[in-house]
Amino acid sequence: MSNFDDIFSATAEKNAQTDRPFDKKVWAAKKQEQRQAIYDLADSTAEAVAADGSKFQTYLDVQSRFDRYTATNALLILAQKPEATQLRDFESWRSTGAFIKRQEMGHGISILEPGDEYTREDGSIGTYYNVKKVYDVSQVNSRSRAQSAVSMDERLLLKALIHRPPVPMQTVDELPNNMGALYDHDQRVIFVRRGMTADDIFRSVSKELAHAELAGTRTEYRREDAAFAAYSVSYMLCRKYGIDVSGYDFSRLPEGFQEAEPQSIRAALSEMRDTANDISGRMYRVLEQNKTPKSKEQER
Repeated sequence: MSNFDDIFSATAEKNAQTDRPFDKKVWAAKKQEQRQAIYDLADSTAEAVAADGSKFQTYLDVQSRFDRYTATNALLILAQKPEATQLRDFESWRSTGAFIKRQEMGHGISILEPGDEYTREDGSIGTYYNVKKVYDVSQVNSRSRAQSAVSMDERLLLKALIHRPPVPMQTVDELPNNMGALYDHDQRVIFVRRGMTADDIFRSVSKELAHAELAGTRTEYRREDAAFAAYSVSYMLCRKYGIDVSGYDFSRLPEGFQEAEPQSIRAALSEMRDTANDISGRMYRVLEQNKTPKSKEQER
């Protein structure tokens, strides 16, 4: 087998006086500095989101578009490119035949991805997170275009929404305060008022499903404590599935949310994201099963 190491000899001799061995500590310190800067950005964005209803609503918009991303990464996207619609890293874009525009090369969006595991002092297992650069579809040269939203059959969408609910559902003629739906924690039932439009059903039922989900995951459940999270979950689901959200109002955020520390804010956002994903995950299975097969002409 040929040995090509000699091709580096000339360069090595030329740089002999300036050569330095690879310093793992310096490299690790630089990586830690990068991670800390990204965590600081996530924390400052979390505080901004909790302090301003309009900013919070924009965060929900970002999280609804990137529901597979963690709440922390959604905050980072919000801070760097809130209008983003489709994100990939350099190699992933290249695999599709797209390339990052030259003027955008230094403007990637920094997010966090899980790396190696480690053992904490108490014996528990933790995970290191590394900084990763991703780019929006608007930053690449590509023939492909972002897919436009596809309208869904209203009946199918509602069937997907109530697929395998965490508690039984029952229709009734009336509910207090003309509510569209109500999760009754004592009876573990979601009551739904008859005679509503598809959009009204989706908005009201998605919120009560969120209440039922939160009741099943929280150590203690009180409706008033879960109201803000359930309302936010409903908004994200509506945004994801094309339901009108003009009636949602985030101008007054809960005082406890506004005054919380960044870590607690991120935890609250994570709970909202996870709850929405639990509901959306059940919906996805129904919607996928009922997809109309494409004809050969459509596939071209």
